[in-house]
Amino acid sequence: MRDALRLLLVDDEAPARARLRDLLGDIAAEVPSTVVAEAADGFAALERAQAGDLDVALIDIRMPGMDGVELARHLARLPTTPAVIFVTAFDQYAVQAFELAALDYLVKPVRAARLADALRKARRRGDDAVRLEKSALATRQNLSCLERGRILLVSVAEILYLKAEQKYVTARTAERDYLLEESLVHLEDEFSESFLRIHRNCLVARAAVAGVERAADGGDAEAHWQVILDGIAERLLVSRRQWPQVKALLKLRER
Repeated sequence: MRDALRLLLVDDEAPARARLRDLLGDIAAEVPSTVVAEAADGFAALERAQAGDLDVALIDIRMPGMDGVELARHLARLPTTPAVIFVTAFDQYAVQAFELAALDYLVKPVRAARLADALRKARRRGDDAVRLEKSALATRQNLSCLERGRILLVSVAEILYLKAEQKYVTARTAERDYLLEESLVHLEDEFSESFLRIHRNCLVARAAVAGVERAADGGDAEAHWQVILDGIAERLLVSRRQWPQVKALLKLRER
């Protein structure tokens, strides 16, 4: 007999996880599997997945805190990436959108035959990693930072600015810096409602802007203002090109 697939069940509802366990028992003769762990939210699932001993993650899409799409994107950064099978109650149009991103999807209530088919697909896939592209249907609530071999999550709501430095982007919170392996352009596109570009290499959180002040000569001919941010003493230069957008944000605050 071939080795059993090692599974992680992720769903915020315990009855849904129990239902999957029952179905897995029903199809055990066709597709042997063992449930290595369960998680009730995306944060716990990501923490558990970092052990690297999983073949497949069965993930609910609608979960509080971190939805299944965001979880899958973080899983894709792990050195050993489990195949992702979404379990969803979304309507057919949303399901079609997810079909290209995941190995497979299952519509609740899950049928045993469909579950078996999805797991067979995972078996055929073998050790190939399932890499998920950005989904237009969800904006991340967290960014992931690889630090000392582990993935740390950085809440987007806590980030004061994002600054491009060499091949990394620094995400600054009130407490510390995090190094992200993402492009500033990509981050600006995804989080344009929350962040404002103030320089060619810097985005600031709109909500964190406390004001501006005249900048001393810092050797940058473009900059003549600097942004004051809540929570940190650091000042960030504003380029002449981006100054109108910063000024518009401050005027909007005055209304």
